[in-house]
Amino acid sequence: MVDTRLDAVPNVEIEEGIYKYVLIKVYGKDESNHKNIVRGYADCQWHSDIYDRSSESCKGIGLETECLGGGRIEHNPDLKLIKVYGYSQGFGKADHAETRRILLEKFPNYEIQISDEGY
Repeated sequence: MVDTRLDAVPNVEIEEGIYKYVLIKVYGKDESNHKNIVRGYADCQWHSDIYDRSSESCKGIGLETECLGGGRIEHNPDLKLIKVYGYSQGFGKADHAETRRILLEKFPNYEIQISDEGY
């Protein structure tokens, strides 16, 4: 059964600049019906701040979340370039390849680079 609430959650919310990000699994009662989302907010100092904000938003419409890891994003819209790298000390390293796949859905005309280097 398709959970239409999942469709209400945007796949990507990122800003311009360099900041931390998290990869989050979102699901309803049936965990087999889920999707992964990318969240990064420049005003959040910690990965947990990003996750908490996103989790509360999802819980508000009856969905559960699980943080799959984090890292950093450098988003330069003028160059149509996004760099995904690093890790979260609290949540571990996100699957940057999965993050890239999700970002490409929203930014198909961008160059999106991934790396395990940096913090």
